[in-house]
Amino acid sequence: MTAAFAFYLFAITLLTGGLLVITSKNPVHSVLWLIVCFFNAAGLFILLGAEFLAMLLIIVYVGAVAVLFLFVVMMLDIDFRALRRGTLQNLPLGLFVAGIILAEVLLVATGWEAGQGVIIHEALAGPPPGMSNTQWIGSQLYTRYFFVFSMSGLILLAAMIGAIVLTHRRRVGTRKQDISVQVARTPAGTLQGARPALGEGVKL
Repeated sequence: MTAAFAFYLFAITLLTGGLLVITSKNPVHSVLWLIVCFFNAAGLFILLGAEFLAMLLIIVYVGAVAVLFLFVVMMLDIDFRALRRGTLQNLPLGLFVAGIILAEVLLVATGWEAGQGVIIHEALAGPPPGMSNTQWIGSQLYTRYFFVFSMSGLILLAAMIGAIVLTHRRRVGTRKQDISVQVARTPAGTLQGARPALGEGVKL
């Protein structure tokens, strides 16, 4: 009963937070709701007995989102006075969300063994006796799911190349290095004569 209640609480909060990430007009609010989603996803991992994935999600993703939050605050022109005006109006909603997160933390703390009997698939039944959770995840990734793991790396590589191409597009009015023109230069096209004195400039 406790495991089912905790699952539905985590799942509903995760879906609601994901919807609010998309629909929030303020980017700072979207990042905060995204952090709530990560915490609830970590709670679902803990209920399934995958505490390594849960801690990895919190440390890596929440830490990265915190850095993203700082970049958003520094790069966007946000009127903090306008944000503070609605503090009292949003206080009940903030207390409600904080209460839900507190209830989820208490459920995780008291129901750590709740997900031990949940078996979704044979491959997800859990590590065999004598093997830690981290060792089991590594053995599954690099044996059974090696192709999927490699494809996810290629997808991330394609996304990285796409981001580089988009940011390095040709802009009008900027001077860029043209290696082919530099290699094709001849001695006749170079500067002739002695070096100019300091402050005289270069005569072509």
